[in-house]
Amino acid sequence: MGLIEEILVRPKLRQKLWAWWYPFFTRRVRAQGIDFLNYAFEAEDATALPLSAADEPNRPNIQLYEHVRGDIALTGLRVLEVSCGHGGGASYFARTYRPAEYVGLDLNPEGIRHCQTRHQVEGLRFQVGDAQQLPFADASFDIVLNVEASHCYPDFPGFLDEVARVLKPGGRFGHADLRYQSGVDEWVVALAKHPRLRLDEMRLINPEVIRGMELNTPRYEAMVRQALPCLLHRLALDFAGVKGSRLHRDAVSGEMSYRSFSLTKKQG
Repeated sequence: MGLIEEILVRPKLRQKLWAWWYPFFTRRVRAQGIDFLNYAFEAEDATALPLSAADEPNRPNIQLYEHVRGDIALTGLRVLEVSCGHGGGASYFARTYRPAEYVGLDLNPEGIRHCQTRHQVEGLRFQVGDAQQLPFADASFDIVLNVEASHCYPDFPGFLDEVARVLKPGGRFGHADLRYQSGVDEWVVALAKHPRLRLDEMRLINPEVIRGMELNTPRYEAMVRQALPCLLHRLALDFAGVKGSRLHRDAVSGEMSYRSFSLTKKQG
């Protein structure tokens, strides 16, 4: 078992690692303007998404957010993004679709400070909070989004309970993440069998994510070499999913499964 896979399948180990890694990473890359932490998405034959010149460098990452959004409307609604990272997706959605309110929540206080300083958009706010204990009242949001973060959580079914609690009846949940094959069945069953959430769609998106990884490889390699000490380069490049890394190879072989899901909170 490789280090990346071991971290993903051992809850206590990954919880301790992420609590150290993400604040450290934010401090190291803040000056580079790294606003997205996801592996990205590139469809083989999709119509080009129109983007502003400022958003164009982040196209592969934005395309993953747009894939997760799918047919979910955001305009005029209350939206919660759990584990918003450096806020790039939150900023893009708030600027593009004008929700009534968009809340970006993350456990990383350094990341939230970065978001609050960097992303000044009407209706968008960021706060520190735990995905396992969402600091919001019942039925507070129309939409909950969660992009490539839940593999860090020690209790994924407990997270789904929190999503169902804060969603309004009929509210939508857009989710995408990765699991090694040993954890796929548990992950999918938790989503498909939740008593208050209806699974509307599930897609295996390894090919699209692999193309996204490869598009981002030059940028991520430069980021790692510029921002991190040499002794962390190999590990960081694996986490970044650059072409040729362990995670990239596992995505290509199918040992690592990347999937997207669309769910609706049941009425009553």
